[in-house]
Amino acid sequence: MKRDSRLRVLLGTRKGTYVVEGNRRRRSWQVGPVAHVGSEVYHVVADPRHPGDLYAAVNSSFWGPMLQRSRNWGKTWKEIATPLTPARKDREPAFDDREAAKRPLLNLWHVEPGLASDPSTLFLGADPHLLFRSPDLGASWEPIDAINRHPARDQWSPGAGGACLHTILIDPRDARRMYIGLSAVGTFRTEDGGRSWTPTNRGVLAPFLPDKHPETGQCVHHVAADAADPDTFYRQDHAGMYVSHDRMESWKRIGRPLGDDFGFCVASPPSAPGRAYFVRLDGMARVTGEGHFQVYEWNDRTRSWRRLVRAGAFPGHFGVHREGIATDRLDPAGIYVGTTTGQLFISPDAGRSWQLVPYTFPGIHSVSVADPTSG
Repeated sequence: MKRDSRLRVLLGTRKGTYVVEGNRRRRSWQVGPVAHVGSEVYHVVADPRHPGDLYAAVNSSFWGPMLQRSRNWGKTWKEIATPLTPARKDREPAFDDREAAKRPLLNLWHVEPGLASDPSTLFLGADPHLLFRSPDLGASWEPIDAINRHPARDQWSPGAGGACLHTILIDPRDARRMYIGLSAVGTFRTEDGGRSWTPTNRGVLAPFLPDKHPETGQCVHHVAADAADPDTFYRQDHAGMYVSHDRMESWKRIGRPLGDDFGFCVASPPSAPGRAYFVRLDGMARVTGEGHFQVYEWNDRTRSWRRLVRAGAFPGHFGVHREGIATDRLDPAGIYVGTTTGQLFISPDAGRSWQLVPYTFPGIHSVSVADPTSG
């Protein structure tokens, strides 16, 4: 495979998919291919097992939810099979579910490629609280019924963004161990490839419920795994920022020193083990409360916080969505934050300096990174 030195930031926005291209220095950027104009794109992700392959969770108000794939870094796209919906009229539905009419597919939220050892598997999270697996890169889909038909799902409530299954994490040591996050239900873990699931919310506050520490019912916004320690996770909840060191068996709240530790997004880069990045918001207003753009770094070794953006560098009030922050795999880590008002902020040096891409995008739902290939 020919080496590709470009680094690509993939944006899912309120009005389409955007690919922003740069290089390893991460100092200059240009907006590359644009697709799905006019549609809500909740998530765009690169498949590192197949360089050049991108997947987009496209949600059209006219045509409904559809999964699209590009095999040339976003230059062209093609619809592939979507659960409950065939990609073409002459194709059978991606799977047969007689109960589908009771819980129709509303929106696609998150696409997760499998591990490198499993080059054909994809996972897909959707609304209402649905999880699917594809064994053939999206040509067909099978439901993961232990979640989709969970005996307690009738008691699960949606968050303000809907009944979304928005987080899918796979243990890099064992593909049978996975973690998911559902709004407003909480996190779950499977040890057997999805045949059974255990709630993993102990220690997470649910202040809006009569029982403040229930087994489920927490409104988890996003979860990131520590790349250096797959047993450690960082969690941004409706009611605080948390860390777990025991595969989500228990959580400890860490964000109280920040005041209001409400927010939606969190990321942890491979080149900075034990570090996690959060964008704190004022809970009622849903915007950065400092009067300017700000990102906070949690150091898990020293159990301390650090502000990364100089006060007043980027004045204004900014919102972020749950997948609005991402990091790359370079050293020092690049940090990328997309806002609900269309700004893309980038730090090429783990938060020491920041730049604003000189382009106003539609409101940004998700940010992910396709690192330069090494082939």
